[in-house]
Amino acid sequence: MALQYDLVVIGSGPGGYVAAIRASQLGLKVGVVERESLGGICLNWGCIPTKALLKTAQVYEYLQHAQEYGLKVGETGFDFEAVIKRSRGVADGMSKGINFLFKKNKIDTVAGVGKLLAPGKVEVTKADGSKETVEAKHIILATGARSRELPALPIDGQKIIGYRQAMVLPTLPKKMVVVGSGAIGVEFAYFYRTMGTEVTVVEYLPRIVPVEDEEVSRQMEKSFKKIGIEVMTSAEVTKVDTSGAGCNVTIKTAKGDQQIACDVVLSAAGVVTNLENLGLEELGIKVEKGRVIVDDYYQTSVPGIYAIGDIVPGPALAHVASAEGIICVEQITGHHPEPLNYQNIPGCTYAQPEIASVGLTEKEARDKGFDVLVGKFPFSASGKASAAGAKDGFVKVIFDKKYGEWLGAHMIGSNVTEMIAEVVVARKLETTGHEIIKAVHPHPTMSEAVMEAAAAAYGEVIHL
Repeated sequence: MALQYDLVVIGSGPGGYVAAIRASQLGLKVGVVERESLGGICLNWGCIPTKALLKTAQVYEYLQHAQEYGLKVGETGFDFEAVIKRSRGVADGMSKGINFLFKKNKIDTVAGVGKLLAPGKVEVTKADGSKETVEAKHIILATGARSRELPALPIDGQKIIGYRQAMVLPTLPKKMVVVGSGAIGVEFAYFYRTMGTEVTVVEYLPRIVPVEDEEVSRQMEKSFKKIGIEVMTSAEVTKVDTSGAGCNVTIKTAKGDQQIACDVVLSAAGVVTNLENLGLEELGIKVEKGRVIVDDYYQTSVPGIYAIGDIVPGPALAHVASAEGIICVEQITGHHPEPLNYQNIPGCTYAQPEIASVGLTEKEARDKGFDVLVGKFPFSASGKASAAGAKDGFVKVIFDKKYGEWLGAHMIGSNVTEMIAEVVVARKLETTGHEIIKAVHPHPTMSEAVMEAAAAAYGEVIHL
């Protein structure tokens, strides 16, 4: 007999597990189908373990610059295997935490690969090949995404790797080429360079971190070059010869082809959605450009079947998936939630310096016809940043001159990923620049820079 639930979620990443817990809180009987580990890519192979690696790199960097803080430290070094082991331990602990939350909320885990058979019916294929049917009035698809493979970069897991292999390399490579300079590429470039690898970043577009404000891109490139990362923009990897001991990478540039020899190539050219073998075509669920088409509350073209996270249009970010999952189940249970505002989603990159942004870039705001006020406050003028030895970067804010609407904020520097939430909340509350200037910020803090940047936009800045 089939297992019976009110809701079945396929996938337990930050979209799936959050939706399951919220649904349970709202009184639904929930089952979650998961083929691997609870927590999905984010907890096991993405957001969490990468932050553990980046923290190790940051601490190592502190040790190497200890004398700048008046400290005497003996010879520094590291055990790369132990570095990887710590990262995996952090990920495992978080995955076990989801297991605890599922038990606490009386959520069942059904191990295996889920496929839609019909509205209300999911077939689960177990590891041993046996099949089980799960039934529920509501089904949420939250199957996430994986590394995109470029034709010139077929991932073999040894010499050409994706982010998963980059997290568990057995030894530290001497030379690495990173293809792509979005968050994944930039974070791994920083980690490996700080640990001692020679790193070259290859970006197809004219600037690195191309989705960010142009000034942020320029600052990031400057900071990367300062620590010895070679940056190649408007460049494309056309071929990788892996027949020798390492890799011979052919890179097409405006000046002609260049060759780089390295130990390993990291393909960080984005992600592709996990939609194969889900039964979407058989049920007539509408898909466009690799994304499932949904309404404001994540119902697909087939009633009773929903989709959230990386597989639907919108930014492929953990916090977006979680928000979508909550809205979806609150709508299912009749709570009439407010649809998600995709114009107020923060994006964060956790290299050093960190990057955090929300809303429109200066160029986007001008292109949309806004008469803008732009304020910028460099961390070189911040007392806290000077004291911390973290003077690289700035906070940049953009307001609409006519109504004072906060159009966007773009930050690069130490700890800015912890600061961006102020802007997200302020924009949600329709706060103006004047209100930010008059809201007393604590001194000395990095977050004062937000208030100072707002003051700079209105010609009232004190410390510049």
